[in-house]
Amino acid sequence: MTRPVSDRSGYSPSYLAATIAAALVFLLYLLTLAPSVEMWDTGEYMAAVKVLGLPHPPGNPFFMLLGHAFASIPIPISYGARINLMAALASACSAGFWFLITERVVAQWIVARWQRLTAAALATAIGATAFTVWNQSVVNEKVYTVSLLFFAIVSWLILQWIDNPESPRADRIVVLVCFLLGLGYSNHPAGFLPVPAAGIALLAIRWRTLLRPKLVAASLGALLLGLTPFIYEPLRAARFPAMNEGAPTACTTQIGAACTFDKVTLQRLAFNVNRGQYGAKLVRGAPFTAQVGMWWLYFKWQWLRDAHATMPGTQFIVAFIFLMLGLVGGYVHWQRDRKTFWYFGPLMFTMTLALIYYLNFKYGWSQDPGATDVDREVRDRDYFYIWSYSAWGIWAAIGLSFVWEQLAHLVDRARWHEAQNPAPPKSNRKGVVQKPVLSWPSTPAFRLAAPIILVAVIPFFANLRSASRAHHEFTAQWAHDYLDSLEPYAIVITHGDNDTFPLWYAQEVEGVRRDVTVAVSTYLDTDWYVRQMIRRPIETYDAANGPAIYRRRVWRKPTGPPLKMSLADADAIPDYIQIDHPQVFRQGAINLAIHPGYLERNQLVLLRLIKDALPERPIYVSTATTLGLPLEPYLLSQGFVQKIIDHPLTDTAATPKIAGLFLDVDRTKELWDTVYRAPEELMKEGDWIDRASFGIPYTYAFTGAILAEAMLRQGDQKSANAIMDRVRGIVKAARIEGFPGA
Repeated sequence: MTRPVSDRSGYSPSYLAATIAAALVFLLYLLTLAPSVEMWDTGEYMAAVKVLGLPHPPGNPFFMLLGHAFASIPIPISYGARINLMAALASACSAGFWFLITERVVAQWIVARWQRLTAAALATAIGATAFTVWNQSVVNEKVYTVSLLFFAIVSWLILQWIDNPESPRADRIVVLVCFLLGLGYSNHPAGFLPVPAAGIALLAIRWRTLLRPKLVAASLGALLLGLTPFIYEPLRAARFPAMNEGAPTACTTQIGAACTFDKVTLQRLAFNVNRGQYGAKLVRGAPFTAQVGMWWLYFKWQWLRDAHATMPGTQFIVAFIFLMLGLVGGYVHWQRDRKTFWYFGPLMFTMTLALIYYLNFKYGWSQDPGATDVDREVRDRDYFYIWSYSAWGIWAAIGLSFVWEQLAHLVDRARWHEAQNPAPPKSNRKGVVQKPVLSWPSTPAFRLAAPIILVAVIPFFANLRSASRAHHEFTAQWAHDYLDSLEPYAIVITHGDNDTFPLWYAQEVEGVRRDVTVAVSTYLDTDWYVRQMIRRPIETYDAANGPAIYRRRVWRKPTGPPLKMSLADADAIPDYIQIDHPQVFRQGAINLAIHPGYLERNQLVLLRLIKDALPERPIYVSTATTLGLPLEPYLLSQGFVQKIIDHPLTDTAATPKIAGLFLDVDRTKELWDTVYRAPEELMKEGDWIDRASFGIPYTYAFTGAILAEAMLRQGDQKSANAIMDRVRGIVKAARIEGFPGA
């Protein structure tokens, strides 16, 4: 039998216990904290925080301000580690609030304080060690752990309002929640996700609240006040920081009232906040069933991150256990505490099925690998569901507590039968055997059944290796290697996130090779990015801290921006031009055949860069980042970047053509021997979990392999063997299957 609903007499929030739980979670995150930058958006956000800039839309203004303030605290660790520490602290505080929320929910039927605290501790352990929560909490990849903290605080406050919606402080809670929703939105649009659940709870508990005009007006005012950090965007954009994505300002030379309050500023700000540059999805990215399948794939990761698919059966079983625990916990929540379920149930629906439908993702990067005819996301998007996986810990803990309770019932019944033996069970007057009446298991029974709660620590042990980012230095060193592959005052055309954002981090946070101009190919088709390139100041090359290979000559500092055009000229570049007949682009000895069709804005900008910057500045492209222009005869591989040469290349001993690339053997050998240090960091880490960014370590292996081939052609077997030994170490650490010669 289940216990009757309690009046929760004697219950009060265990703030001290919640603080201890949060502190233990924080200690776990601290021990597994990333010391620096990682792949994907980590470098972008760290650099933007450092320069008080604007990352990609919607700009996350609250996070920029909070991160800059936190990272300014003189903690004796690197700047990047401080921002990672902020992510860990936010997530740990969230765990403390989930502890309080779980304790409050189960207090409706659990009287014994030690049992309530145990259930709350189970929720904290499960939610905090779920893979995505843990992995995102030890490095600040984006803004999601701060969003998670807003979720948890708002949820706790709403439960406080539900308990006493007519108290004098109830109205203040409503106003505070509205303020936090607005502030959370200025951190990330997900800050509004609790709104539907909060509205349903309000209607179910006390709908008359909506009939009070003063309270409604105060709440709307608080919401707008929470949104005020968005003022940061046009004000800061007009100061032209090094990172100014979207540039939501009409000011062109300096900040001023006229341009700040201009209609153009308002339009650009709205476009930025609404993520206009990414366009609207008018059709489903994938069937909804496939999108739910993506969520399920990532759900399986949470409890056992089997990154290399070595134990899919075990992963499925563990995931099924936690799925059922959560569903049982949700049912128990509905049965035993209907009031708080009116908030938490809709919240879970919003963070799962509703969010899945709204995000409208294509197939996940790792989803259904056998399906080759589907569009995929460029990476796995599990971080978008961090809130659901974190909160799932509450229902999973309630479900686990229920299983614990039922096992304790069985123990008590067994003890009762043993106590009655050998006397047969008594029958009532109708001859029906009476069963023992057990309204709640005894404390000894709970203790005997306690081993079942060890299920809660499965995610900790299963994810310890894959979620931890302790001692990860590869990405930071890769950025150094990349920038030092480039000659002084170079321009490099990068492809996207992973060959761009670590470079921004190295330049803006660590001050490495600020003389290099990083031009992102995916941004060259925007007007604001071209303006940003023109405005970028020319930094003097620091020869003393640069590689020794560039000390053989004096490098002349450029006299102007890489694009010799005004801001007005840059804005006048069309989105595309139509080519009706074959044409030839000529710059010195460079002759590019342009076939009929279209030249898009990013191609036009690259051609203008070649025209304006060569030969004053070296121009490089990342591997395969030619934007569809026929540059191959003019590309010379130096390490893992390709330099645009002002004449067609031929296959010679100094520049042999290997694997379709002309290789600068001497420069690549010098880079490989004296500059590249990231492979050793990779080998120390010993694994590469994120398969979507697999191309980064592969580039090292490929570079080494073609360099070894060049050494063999020169008859240098010893150097070739040494290079391939290093390549094999890279291949083993990154788990590159089928790599030739390794």
